[in-house]
Formats: sequence, C-alpha cells, structure tokens
Amino acid sequence: MNDAVSKLVRKNKTNCPFTIARNLSITIYFEDLGNGTRGFYYRKLRRRFICIHKDLSDEWKRFVCAHELGHDRMHKGISRFFVDEHSFFLPGKLERQANEFAVTLLLSENKIEAGEPLHNLFLRSGIPTEMTDFYKE
Repeated sequence: MNDAVSKLVRKNKTNCPFTIARNLSITIYFEDLGNGTRGFYYRKLRRRFICIHKDLSDEWKRFVCAHELGHDRMHKGISRFFVDEHSFFLPGKLERQANEFAVTLLLSENKIEAGEPLHNLFLRSGIPTEMTDFYKE
C-alpha cells in the first residue's frame, strides 16, 4: 500500500485527495447524506463518483475523500459505504484497508518526530484522531 500511495503522490505532486480525485476524473459531490453516512464511492457507466456529507468538518471531508479514493484504487468495481461511527471500531476488511490507505495518503508528507505522540501527528496533519488505530509505520 505504501508504494501505491507514494506513486500516486509522486504522479500528482500532492497528497490532497480532492486534487488526486479530480486528476483521476472522479466527480466529487457534497450532499446531505443524513445521519450515519459520511460518504460513499460508486461507479456508474464507467464513471466514478465520490459523495461526501456536506455538513462534515473540513478535516472529515478530507479524510472521507481519501478513504473513498482508497476504495477506487484498491477495490476496483466494488462500491462500499463509509458508514456511521460503529464501522470505525469494527470495520470489515475493505473498510479497514480504505482507512489505512487514507491515513497513509494524508500522512505521506508528514512524518512522526522523535518522541511525538501519534495523537499530535494526526492533529498536525489534519486527520481525525479517531483514525490513529489505522496508522502503519
């Protein structure tokens, strides 16, 4: 996964999931998705879409975009929902992989400093601290 993320960042010259999605011709929508759904990814007629709940904080919108981008890159042909908070603690394999992809992508330009708590790295990098379980060195 680290190699795939590094290649994606190098090719796009950024780790911004919104810019990468646009460069990959993935259309991004911001809509009211109701309670419990932060975003989802889907394909229709060879077109790809990411829909993000419009009322999320900027930090969460960025993370959800990176997460859904992970589905696009790793789970070709499978549309998966990034659902309520319970999925963070007991995520299925595909959701866990998408969370790890998102954390890896969003941390690709920031490294943990000696003695720095992981919580601080996530705060400094604009990643929701609830996602620290998905950090891989």
